[in-house]
Amino acid sequence: MLTRAQKAEIIKNLKEKFLKCEGVFITTYRGFTAAESNEIRKLIREKGGEFRIAKNTLIRIASQETPAHPVNDYVEGPTALVFVYKDPVEVAKVLHEFVKEHTSLQLRGFVIQGKGYNAEAIEQLVKLPSKEVLLAQLLGTLQAPISNFVGVLAAVLRNFLYVLKAIEEKKAKGE
Repeated sequence: MLTRAQKAEIIKNLKEKFLKCEGVFITTYRGFTAAESNEIRKLIREKGGEFRIAKNTLIRIASQETPAHPVNDYVEGPTALVFVYKDPVEVAKVLHEFVKEHTSLQLRGFVIQGKGYNAEAIEQLVKLPSKEVLLAQLLGTLQAPISNFVGVLAAVLRNFLYVLKAIEEKKAKGE
């Protein structure tokens, strides 16, 4: 049994994590082994996240007045949270693959930027490319018009030089 001070410390830590994270995945576990727990913790840590088991009432209290407040819609039964501090898509991919292989862990929902999504929405999130790829695609899209404009200007100059060269060759033959 946790003391009031221990509960207050847990709530404080959870609230800090809710405020600092980019997203939170809510999972439920039944028959989850220590080996599975260690494996998922390691995989998530490598992608910039943290796997944390907490009591539902403490999660509900800690999430109040934070962007992760929609977490409460998915908290039921034994709950584990996955806090994401970097790219939510990368962690979602790892979590999605792990849940497929280990049926003892189930995804209930997730919260990204203060908006809650049910477990089925992870399929669409997993299909997204990583943040770096999306930024590269955006940059390519922004560069395309400028690059095409430069190509058109270069073509005008090139064609003008071809005309001058043709005139020069014509005069050289005619002399």
